[in-house]
Amino acid sequence: MMRILLFLATNLAVILIASITLSLLGFNGFMAANGIDLDLQQLLVFCGVFGFAGSLFSLFISKWMAKMSTGTQVITQPRTRHEQWLLQTVQELSREAGIKMPEVGIFPAYEANAFATGWNKNDALVAVSQGLLERFSPDEVRAVLAHEIGHVANGDMVTLALVQGVVNTFVMFFARIFGNFIDKAVFKTEEGHGPAFYIATIVAELVLGILATIIVMWFSRYREFRADAAGADLAGTGAMINALQRLRAEQGVPVHMPDSLTAFGINGGLKQGLMSLFMSHPPLEVRIEALRRRMA
Repeated sequence: MMRILLFLATNLAVILIASITLSLLGFNGFMAANGIDLDLQQLLVFCGVFGFAGSLFSLFISKWMAKMSTGTQVITQPRTRHEQWLLQTVQELSREAGIKMPEVGIFPAYEANAFATGWNKNDALVAVSQGLLERFSPDEVRAVLAHEIGHVANGDMVTLALVQGVVNTFVMFFARIFGNFIDKAVFKTEEGHGPAFYIATIVAELVLGILATIIVMWFSRYREFRADAAGADLAGTGAMINALQRLRAEQGVPVHMPDSLTAFGINGGLKQGLMSLFMSHPPLEVRIEALRRRMA
């Protein structure tokens, strides 16, 4: 909870500084000169409320959504020795990472994948695919679990949701400024908002939304390196490298993960060219090389 409060306080400060900066740069005067009567402070607050509302709501229901969308079955009473081993391994890794034991589940998928989610590092869910359990060695599965525990211990689910809230806020904010400018300065609408405002705002939100997604995906890739490092600390660098190499060997297997969970899986799939800017995960060979440098 303290992490969320500190992050929210930081971003409220960013919004306040942005508002003051625009005022000092004379942006209010520029808009007034063009017939645009817009209160930037109120607009920022409005956009901040709605920008964070969606991402925080998604965060708080993330475990429920993950279970529903992937068909994850949470292990409450282990029925097999494999389930018993899975629970014991997660419990051991959680204790080493200094977090409360998360819920542990298995989801029915042939591809090798795993994910962690939850609104709090002490109230999380870690799940692995049936395919990963069947084809990976115990050391490789343990390394994958360590990677996911690393995400939980680092608070990545919370931080990613709050980063999304920040970019949502500024997309809404600047899109509405652009819409007001087009409506008032170009089309000379005198009262209320004309069609130009809504059209220009939607177009601006689409363009800025693409740029915002690039920022969020860059952060998602950055946190994968941190989770790999945490996994290496918990399970051993060699085991973490072996697990990533095994994932790379299976790259021909399609990854079927709901869009809302792709950023939380260990295997995010491949994209080429400009589409690589929208990758939630760095290429596996880059992650492996980063771990090898830690061993040098």
